[in-house]
Amino acid sequence: MDAMKKHLYVLLACFFVVMIGFGITLPVLPFYVERLALAGGASRQSIVLHVTLLTGVYALMQLIFAPLWGCWSDRIGRRPLILIGIAGYVIAQVLFGLATSLWLLYSARILGGILSSATLPVSAAYLADLTTEKERSRGMAWLGTAVSLGVVVGPALGGLLSRQDWHFNWRVGHFMVDSFSIPFFTAAFLGLLTLFAALRWLRESLPKTSVQDMNKETRTDWRTLIKSLSPLLVLALAGQFALTIFEATFALYAQAKFNYGPVEVGAVFVVCGLVMTVFQAGAVGFLAGRISEIHQIGAGFGLMGTGIALLATARTKIFVFAFVALLALGMALIAPNLAALISKRGGERQAGASLGIQNAANSLGQASGPLLAGVLFIWQINAPYLFSGAVLLALALVIGWKAMDRQPEARLA
Repeated sequence: MDAMKKHLYVLLACFFVVMIGFGITLPVLPFYVERLALAGGASRQSIVLHVTLLTGVYALMQLIFAPLWGCWSDRIGRRPLILIGIAGYVIAQVLFGLATSLWLLYSARILGGILSSATLPVSAAYLADLTTEKERSRGMAWLGTAVSLGVVVGPALGGLLSRQDWHFNWRVGHFMVDSFSIPFFTAAFLGLLTLFAALRWLRESLPKTSVQDMNKETRTDWRTLIKSLSPLLVLALAGQFALTIFEATFALYAQAKFNYGPVEVGAVFVVCGLVMTVFQAGAVGFLAGRISEIHQIGAGFGLMGTGIALLATARTKIFVFAFVALLALGMALIAPNLAALISKRGGERQAGASLGIQNAANSLGQASGPLLAGVLFIWQINAPYLFSGAVLLALALVIGWKAMDRQPEARLA
């Protein structure tokens, strides 16, 4: 097997397993927070705020630290920082599974956000090292497929492992093991397996000469780099803002509107991840080189906005699945094409820093989305989806208008 392909497969396999762990927590977190909050005497309204704040604080740590990890990876190499990211993820999942109070959940979430924020931008930079500019969109689609596959398998496992009829507990001081701990311990175990696999088989992608050259150069000009990437960063922020609004509120929304439990919520996230997997693996790779990245991104915003807005009107399970699938199809077009455009614009020598900044923009959307979603949800449960749908559709119209006005890459890339 070609050495480059072998390293690529190892990277994608590691990322897939880590994302299974991420997906496991999606259907479980709201019910876990609800139990701890009610035990502490909190109101049901404050539960919504805690779920959204826990989602947002994780993204806030990624916003702060992802650009730094990305920049450091350009100087010291990709492999050490990917290992740090996976190890941080394992530690955070163990602490999450042992938590007996909301402050412990917040502590685990903050620590996990700081350390695991190295994983995505540095993995994307690793992939950029292994691909040419022509292959970049297809390569980013492969990474997106690994993410989506993890989000397919993870929620299904989370729904099955969060059995509320398993009655046992073991408590020591501020830590406790009970039925809610199982999904998080499973995620930690999978992360640990991934860490050993990466230690054994993942090799450095950055040539030693590049590392030495980067260490001799002056510091990254963050202002110039951010200015050159700013239109694309706005799109990255908006896409993640809307996606996280859906991820942070759907369990609460489905529980209030359809009386869904963890299993049903997990099934919806499985469909979401499955649609992203199929289209990123097939359609994005097929369209690469045939339709420009910015046209695919514009179409993605239109589809995602339509799906999330229509979700507020769903009355039956079949329409819930259909509208979530539409949302997922839109995101499948947006994410890999944005990453490819940003890595090209940043240049090979600053791929880590460029993708780290993109991850920070993603994190800003992931931090602000849940906070606004929580406020809107308390006001009116359909409001988060109607608001985010309107924002996405407006962006699709702007991209379409610019595409008609002149060549889009000349304006946006």
